[in-house]
Amino acid sequence: MKIKKILVSQPQPTSEKSPYFDISNKYNVKIEFRPFIKVEPILAKDFRTQRVNILDHTAIIFNARHGIDHFFRLCEEMRVTIPETMKYFCVSESVALYLQRYIHYRKRKVFYGASGKMADLVIIMNKHLDEKYLLITSDVQNEDTMAMIEKSKISFNKAIMYKTVSNDFGTNEDFNYDMLIFFSPQGISSLLKNFPNFEQGDIQIGCFGVATAQAVRDAGMRLDIEAPVAGVPSMTMALENYLKESNKKIRK
Repeated sequence: MKIKKILVSQPQPTSEKSPYFDISNKYNVKIEFRPFIKVEPILAKDFRTQRVNILDHTAIIFNARHGIDHFFRLCEEMRVTIPETMKYFCVSESVALYLQRYIHYRKRKVFYGASGKMADLVIIMNKHLDEKYLLITSDVQNEDTMAMIEKSKISFNKAIMYKTVSNDFGTNEDFNYDMLIFFSPQGISSLLKNFPNFEQGDIQIGCFGVATAQAVRDAGMRLDIEAPVAGVPSMTMALENYLKESNKKIRK
C-alpha cells in the first residue's frame, strides 16, 4: 500500500526547515498537522486548592514550554512576584531559551540538560540539593519523568498549572489518512474518544515514546513505526526510513 496522506498529531512546524516538509517533497506524500490534544489553563482559584506556595521554593522545574506560559500566567493572576534569586531547571535548551519571554535570561540562573532528556536534568539537579524544587506540570504526567524525579535526591513539590484535554474533531472534518503519527498516550485516548468505532485496517500507525507505543498496543492496534529505537532517535527519521522501505517494496 502506497502512503499518500499522513496525519501528524502535532501543531504545524513554524520553520520551513522542518524535516517533515523535506519528507513530503521527497516522497510525494501529503502531511497534515492536527493535534489530538490541547492544553487548557487551570484558574488561580482552582490552583489555590492545591495548597502550593510558589515562594516557598527556590527552584522551578520546567519540562515543557506550556509549563513556562502557565507558571508566569498564574503568578500574574495571583500577584506573585518571583525573586531574581529564583533558579530555573529546564529539560532542554529550547525550553530554557523560551524563558526569555518572561525573564532577563542572562541575569538569572538557568540550567538545562544537554540531551533534552529528563535523565540528564536530574543529574544536574542532584548537584544542587540545597534547593527546594517546584515541578510545573499538567494534570496528566509522564510516568517515566515522575519516576526519575522521585528517585532523585532532590526535595520537590508538584504544581499542576494546566490541563491536557482531547482536541475534538468537528463533524465536518475529514478523517481520511493512510498513516497516523502520535506522540503521547493522550493522543491515542483522543483518537478513540473522537472515533469510538475506529478500525485500523490498512491505516499505518507510528508513535514516539515507550508510553505511547504501549498505549497503541493496549488499545489493540497494530504499531507500524516506533521511535526512538537504536540508530533512529527521531520520529522524522523513523518515518523516512519507513517510506523508503515501503517504496522499495512497491517497485518490486
